[in-house]
Amino acid sequence: MSEMDDATGAAASPPRPSGDPPPATARSRRRGGTHPLARFLIRRILTAVLLAWGITLVTFVLTNLVPGDPVAANLGQRALGDPAIVAQWRAEHGLDKPLWQQYGLYLQGLVQGDLGTSQQSHRPVSEDLAEFVPATLELAGAAIVVSLILGVAFGVVAALRRDRFADHALRVLSLIGISVPTFWLALVAFYVFFYRLQITPGSGRVDPALGGAPPVTGLQTIDALLAGRWDIFVSAAGHLVTPALVLALYTIGLLTRFTRSAVLEVLGQDYVRAARAKGLPGRVILFRYVLRSALVPIITVAGLAFGSLLSGTVLVEAIFAWPGIGQYAYKSATTLDLPAVMGVGLVVGVVYLVINLIVDVLYGVIDPRVRSQ
Repeated sequence: MSEMDDATGAAASPPRPSGDPPPATARSRRRGGTHPLARFLIRRILTAVLLAWGITLVTFVLTNLVPGDPVAANLGQRALGDPAIVAQWRAEHGLDKPLWQQYGLYLQGLVQGDLGTSQQSHRPVSEDLAEFVPATLELAGAAIVVSLILGVAFGVVAALRRDRFADHALRVLSLIGISVPTFWLALVAFYVFFYRLQITPGSGRVDPALGGAPPVTGLQTIDALLAGRWDIFVSAAGHLVTPALVLALYTIGLLTRFTRSAVLEVLGQDYVRAARAKGLPGRVILFRYVLRSALVPIITVAGLAFGSLLSGTVLVEAIFAWPGIGQYAYKSATTLDLPAVMGVGLVVGVVYLVINLIVDVLYGVIDPRVRSQ
């Protein structure tokens, strides 16, 4: 059958005359000798740099448009009534200059790695973020790993068992996961599993009696493994289970429904029917044809979900007393700590950019049509 197809294809497409220009792919490879994937990555990186500058501008403008006076939020009533103290405080924090000068100073410090000084902790914002960001990364990372494993698996099973009991049950579970408010689920999980059943640890990242592992990456589980402290690793993993599952439930429901839809769309394609007609095993068809074609939309949803998890952990961190960036952002916003608020906004924006860049790279690796455009 393949020989007949080759013969038919050769007959249908006449030979190209010697004077005709080479195909687009050949021209693109000859032009400068740059691989299409390399050009694709360069374009995406340059776009990410431009967007990063846009994030700094938007973050700075929106932060300064927030109603409220940072002077009144950080100084007491007695100090606020003294014009000399107010003027000195505004001068120390650069608030006595025009906005364009403040933005220029902010960019100048940002290039040097200086995000400013927090008005509450009186420490560099970069040090505060280095302390709080790893906790949120650990929590969101565990949640997205669980979401990918369970969400994709449930979606594939639901698609392969379409309109059967397993499909209906998984669709109901995914609807519950999407509909249940995360903060309510966190309260219920904390009350049931910790207070009533006492089968999960309480709040925090690790048992206070253990003291935590020596900081290397800021991730308690990784640092405990690097230090060879299995007792700390078990405690950190136990504290991570409940909040990670609570955060993952929404993403599991989202990925289940999206994976089911993507897999069903691919199952109806002609090349999948042809693979079945050739007698290929179902496992080969699923992994080689179906999942690879359905990965592009799944990766898109997973990337956006990770960004949402990273920036939406405020309530879960508050309930489980998880010292992450969500709590830091909340306290900074309530006290109008402008350098800290801008630092958090910049970190979240850069995380989204990095995730989108990784997703774009995976697009080019999975689908050659993307990098050849």
